[in-house]
Amino acid sequence: MSGYDSEAFLAAYDKVMAKWPAERTEVTVPTPFGATHVHLCGPRDGRPLVLLPGGGGATAASWYAQAAALARTHRVHAVDLIGAPGRSVPSADRPPRTVADLVAWLEALLDGLGVAQADLGGHSYGAWIALHHALRAPGRVRRLFLLDPTQCFAGYKAAYLLHALPMLLRPTSRRVRAFLEWETGAGKELDPDWLRLQEAAAGFPALKPVTGPRPAPGELRTLDMPVLLLLAGNSRTHDTYKVAARAGELLPRVEVDVVADVSHHALPQTAPPELARRLTGFLGS
Repeated sequence: MSGYDSEAFLAAYDKVMAKWPAERTEVTVPTPFGATHVHLCGPRDGRPLVLLPGGGGATAASWYAQAAALARTHRVHAVDLIGAPGRSVPSADRPPRTVADLVAWLEALLDGLGVAQADLGGHSYGAWIALHHALRAPGRVRRLFLLDPTQCFAGYKAAYLLHALPMLLRPTSRRVRAFLEWETGAGKELDPDWLRLQEAAAGFPALKPVTGPRPAPGELRTLDMPVLLLLAGNSRTHDTYKVAARAGELLPRVEVDVVADVSHHALPQTAPPELARRLTGFLGS
């Protein structure tokens, strides 16, 4: 399949969302940058937790393996990024174009959800957004967790970019699958419903993602909040141990750990059960 099929995408999206807790609800929140779709579950009086997915075809659905555990104590808000595959719809007049726009978008989203302060977590590109938001609006974030964040503490490996290039130049379901199977590693099985969603997102009419430099060392040293950094032991995206060392050097209150036997793109949906234990332990502290 090379062309984008919206019905196939939404069907794949809904099939993965069916793995979430049954009491899940959905809201669409207007912001200056577009309508943002959010999935909610967990006790209404639980501490707010906002989850940002990775880029590409990740979507809010990708948190399904962690949602039930996180929702036992938190009111989970899983977000479809503006301009990326999912059910959020960017503004035609004012889509996000800069890091400052992304921070303002997330601020407006929190306001629209009625959340004064939240725990915040992200995977990959979503972790990059979460880190920038925590740096620029620290009063809105109580605790921050980052799952194998990209472009936060180190750059991409050249081999990763080389393998991603065909998919980026002309996304097709076959190229998406080939790339994800390469990054995950031989013999590692991906959830077939999640993989189908990634394939169905090929060609989604997404906006060009906002990119920018890594946060400056001086900025990172000022981040005075608890941070949990969990890295994929088999990540082909970046040098896992370089990221760990850099973050440990720069962040004043960081816990760093490496999740063994899992790749970058397999987080958070196919990670071992201890990932949920680490997240709930950190957030419940």
